[in-house]
Amino acid sequence: MNEGHFSVQGGCVSRWLHAGGMLKKVSTNVRDAIHSIHLEVVVSRSLLNVYGGLRLRKDKGFSLIELLIVVAIILIIAAIAIPNLMRSRIAANEASAVSSMRSINTAEIAYNATYSTIGYASTLPAMGPASGGCLSAGAATSANACLLDSVLSSGTKAGYTFALSGTSGTPVTVYASNADPVSPGTSGQRHFFSDATGVIRFNGTAIASSSDLPIQ
Repeated sequence: MNEGHFSVQGGCVSRWLHAGGMLKKVSTNVRDAIHSIHLEVVVSRSLLNVYGGLRLRKDKGFSLIELLIVVAIILIIAAIAIPNLMRSRIAANEASAVSSMRSINTAEIAYNATYSTIGYASTLPAMGPASGGCLSAGAATSANACLLDSVLSSGTKAGYTFALSGTSGTPVTVYASNADPVSPGTSGQRHFFSDATGVIRFNGTAIASSSDLPIQ
């Protein structure tokens, strides 16, 4: 062999060694890439397990303690709101009763002026509408004077009952009207009284009379 032959072989060996180094480097990079992919798979599985656990807990709904807390909050709100609602309802019914008493007084004055030979009306229906209404001519009579609405003339309105008393003589020169709650303490608290003087009086515990204090 001559020097040229050894030179060629030396060049080949050098290239082989260089190629081997590149293969080793490529192998190392591939191994690192596989390791990274493995880590990503492990992390992904961990995240899926966590998400699955949260979703499973969500699907289970509320715990017993959480439900008890919600129920307790609802009961507290109800305990605060219901008494206020009852007081508001009683106040509204009492205001309506006072307004109805004024309407009765006004209707009695008009009835007495229209049917002077009869005087004041002895019953609430006498000041209410007829069964056929009050729109036609001549519908208003002494039996149904069309001075009160059908609800008030029936004797019950907005949690109160209304009644006339103390009417006697011909013509009737006096009358008394009373308004009492249907359910004392629930539909209303105060009782009301009025008469031909037009003054409305009240009593907080019993049926009102002419001796009670007037409303302010």
